[in-house]
Amino acid sequence: DHMQEMARVTGLPPGPNMKELGEMPWHFIKSSRSTVVGPNSKVKVPHYSKMLDWEIELAVVIGKTCSQVSAKDAMKYVAGYTIANDLSARDAMRRPKNPPTSPFHMDWIGQKCFDGACPLGPWIVPADQVKDPHQLAMKLWVNDELMQDSNTNLLIFNIAEQIEALSQRITLHPGDLVLTGTPSGVGLARKLFLKPGDRLKLWIEQVGELNHTMVA
Repeated sequence: DHMQEMARVTGLPPGPNMKELGEMPWHFIKSSRSTVVGPNSKVKVPHYSKMLDWEIELAVVIGKTCSQVSAKDAMKYVAGYTIANDLSARDAMRRPKNPPTSPFHMDWIGQKCFDGACPLGPWIVPADQVKDPHQLAMKLWVNDELMQDSNTNLLIFNIAEQIEALSQRITLHPGDLVLTGTPSGVGLARKLFLKPGDRLKLWIEQVGELNHTMVA
């Protein structure tokens, strides 16, 4: 539903999605040391962004070294689950001086990878304590207003498929995180963005509640 939401915002057709086209899952990378911050953190709004957006995501914690595994075996490599906010600077999404056909048109570092860009926590729930990670309600509030209200059953690519795809390209190690994707309800669709003083609460069924605030 987030893919359809973004298609509406950008004026693109709503489908088919990458799985329907026979493509692999698509990921970007957040640098761990600079971006990951814990629960109750005070996250600075990037100085270059006035369109900072929220994205609740189920985060998968890898428990064993994982290389070129099949989807059939992939869940054996999951240690547990936590909650992530994939903060995104929407006004750093594109480089307007490069045409849309240019491979340098999109700026995934500026948009997704800045100090504090990945609030995470509040703990890791062991995988065997989560009955079905593909049937978890998930909600995000900004200043007590519910913005995202969805379920992990809407993932286009399930967790096993994502691990399979990633492990074909890089070796995943214990402690690596896979953020699995966000549902609809992001700020871009509402033309509403985060500002200093905003309070965020993220909740995923069977996992817990993550809180953090935005500061200048």
